[in-house]
Amino acid sequence: MKLILLGAAGSGKGTMAKKIAADFNVPQISTGDMFREIAKKGGELGEKVKSLMESGALVPNEITFEVLKQRLKQKDCKKGFILDGFPRSLAQAEMLQKLTDIDAVISIELPFKQLEQRLVSRRICPKCGDIDNASYQGYTGNCRKCGTKLFQRDDDKPEAIKARLEVYKKDVTPLIDFYGEKVMTVSSAGSPDETYAPVKTFLSKLEAKA
Repeated sequence: MKLILLGAAGSGKGTMAKKIAADFNVPQISTGDMFREIAKKGGELGEKVKSLMESGALVPNEITFEVLKQRLKQKDCKKGFILDGFPRSLAQAEMLQKLTDIDAVISIELPFKQLEQRLVSRRICPKCGDIDNASYQGYTGNCRKCGTKLFQRDDDKPEAIKARLEVYKKDVTPLIDFYGEKVMTVSSAGSPDETYAPVKTFLSKLEAKA
């Protein structure tokens, strides 16, 4: 099963991807995670990627596509995959089409005002990668899973958030049109479980047809 998750930053793509990966045994491939790893390693490419991410800009298509191409060649992608964060533009979708077919696209929607509120309060665990939110009940500043002190990513700060959401708003409509009948739209206004329930039903039916 080859899937794409569409959704602005803070919409719940990462959480959704983890649930799908667990239930349908396909790997979650997040270009954002791959880029953050490259940025950590430093060097010319790492510094360039880090600068782009901190400003809220997109990494050039050529770099994104090459990194993704190498990832899809790995053994765990033989039965399928979940693309979380790619494609982000029509040009990227057309590049992806030349590489592989896509079975379905899940588009997660939430008003931008709510997305901004989620993102500015989002905190990440540097050790286990768990995500928390400073506005959630019981938040202490430490990871609920491993106790490590949480941090705010540079691209979750107000100035970068607005840039990211504007870029997404401009690019997502052509993508929805491009994939047409393969797109399933779901609201993430409710809890993660409420958001995921109809998606699981949809994918179970899709898997049964394969």
